[in-house]
Amino acid sequence: YLNDLERIAKADYIPTQQDVLRTRVKTTGIVETHFTFKDLHFKKKWIHCFEGVTAIIFCVAMSAYDLVLAEDEEMNRMHESMKLFDSICNNKWFTETSIILFLNKKDLFEDKITHSPLTICFPEYSGPNTFEEAQAYIQTKFEDLNKKKDTKEIYSHFTQATDTKNVQFVFDAVTDVIIKNNLKDCGLF
Repeated sequence: YLNDLERIAKADYIPTQQDVLRTRVKTTGIVETHFTFKDLHFKKKWIHCFEGVTAIIFCVAMSAYDLVLAEDEEMNRMHESMKLFDSICNNKWFTETSIILFLNKKDLFEDKITHSPLTICFPEYSGPNTFEEAQAYIQTKFEDLNKKKDTKEIYSHFTQATDTKNVQFVFDAVTDVIIKNNLKDCGLF
């Protein structure tokens, strides 16, 4: 933003699409967002409300493989993401729900993997610290958490939220998954 300070400081400033994409709010752990639906509020046992969900989008920051949680310096961020993914992917309310896995921040991961080994997170990893090999390994680690491979599909995508072309491609792929699931439900696929 410092290069654009003059533009941003103008009284009539309107953020560009890239300005919006590059803003961020630091999060630590799980972020809870409240949505209101027809003035209904669910505070207890809300998980059953998701029984008919077609697809779940799960985002993982691949670049966080060598970081720990701010609130728990013993817990690796990637391990925490895997733990949460496992609990959602294998939850009884989501047995037939497709999971769309966004392995995000691929640009930061590609820069980082050359000087910060994947063994920090996965000591058993014996492959090279190249972008292609390491990202494939992370993808496999998440997909292997699926205990119902015969009935549940996981659609993995490597994403970079600041790349609008990549986001459009992923959005189109997500739309295809939802259409496919709807056609399946109607017996047309």
